Amino acid sequence: MSKYNSKSGSNVRKITLITILVFGIITVGVFTLSSINSGKDIQEVISNLPNDKLLGLSNLLSNENNKATDELLNKIEKMNKKLFKDQEERLDKIEQLQAKLLKEIKSLKSISPKSSIREKLTFLYPYDPTVKFPAYIWQSWKHGLNDPKFEEKFKDGESQWAFKNPGFVHELFNDDTALAVVNHLYSNVAEVIDTYVSLPEVILKQDFFKYLILFAKGGVYADIDTYPLQPIPNWTPENVSPLDIGMIVAIELDSNSPNWKTESIRRLQFGQFVIQAKPGHPILREAIASIIEYTQKLKIENNNNDGDGLKLTGNSNKKSLKISSWTGSGLWTNVIMKYFNDYIQSSVFQKITWKDFKDLKIPKLVSDILVLPINSFASDIEISNDGKIDDHLAFVKHYAAKIWKSG
Repeated sequence: MSKYNSKSGSNVRKITLITILVFGIITVGVFTLSSINSGKDIQEVISNLPNDKLLGLSNLLSNENNKATDELLNKIEKMNKKLFKDQEERLDKIEQLQAKLLKEIKSLKSISPKSSIREKLTFLYPYDPTVKFPAYIWQSWKHGLNDPKFEEKFKDGESQWAFKNPGFVHELFNDDTALAVVNHLYSNVAEVIDTYVSLPEVILKQDFFKYLILFAKGGVYADIDTYPLQPIPNWTPENVSPLDIGMIVAIELDSNSPNWKTESIRRLQFGQFVIQAKPGHPILREAIASIIEYTQKLKIENNNNDGDGLKLTGNSNKKSLKISSWTGSGLWTNVIMKYFNDYIQSSVFQKITWKDFKDLKIPKLVSDILVLPINSFASDIEISNDGKIDDHLAFVKHYAAKIWKSG
């Protein structure tokens, strides 16, 4: 018990001593502060401190600051390492997921050999009616621009397509480049390439090519014997939205002759020397499929007759009719009329016939097809030096020179 009391007394003495010491320090501090004039700033107070005290205080603050800085940097470094590691793990997962998706997409894009030609074409280039018309202008001819057989008036037309439509990509293909493009765009559809190679005349290949390039890429195709009179955007009437249009064509033939069957496939025909279309349009798909099926049929018949290849026979008129029904405006008109009268595709209730376009004077929208009057793409007006066009519906001049007959 005495031992406990002795220890307690010692503690009391220590507390008393500390209290006196603290009181003394406070008294000295108060005395020092009271001796400083109210006008002196903190800088003068610090300058009055002894150098050894000031140095000690500075070292103490510096050490504490360095310690705090080191701790903060260590924490930041650890956080960065963790974030970097997490980011790398996320990127690895994304790359794995992307590789998996690409593999699945590739497997989905592989066309089944058992699919029909129309299924293959639909799968390869599906139609989206909500897209805008692509800003492409496609042309093709068997001669290059520097070839002396390339007539000057056709060169003028070719250059004017680019000049009047500066925002458009303009491409001119010859026989070799057209075949290369077909091989590239339709490498997964052997029937397309086989048909293109099998066609016996340049004009047949050119017709087939225009459908193929428009189906894959969309835009405008214009025969080499055309001359643009107005920019392409002017073709669409102000009261019609381009989003409501999937294709623009014009009347090529509107015959009143009682002998029209000897001159054309149909009494009224749509032209295909100038076409504007969105990629994947069903009319283009049907035109391509029809040409493939007809060509395959002719090849089978030719092989059965021990023929040495497909040929166009007969006089000039018979050849023209054959071309028209094989790849030209006769086939083109048949396909368009078939589309108009297919409610599932066109959403047109009533039956559409040639009479609905007889003596057409203004543009007519049927389903998503804008049909222009005959003079819109085959204007016979003379091109003035000032470039002014009196007929606001005259968009293209067509020479209709039958230049496919030349060498």
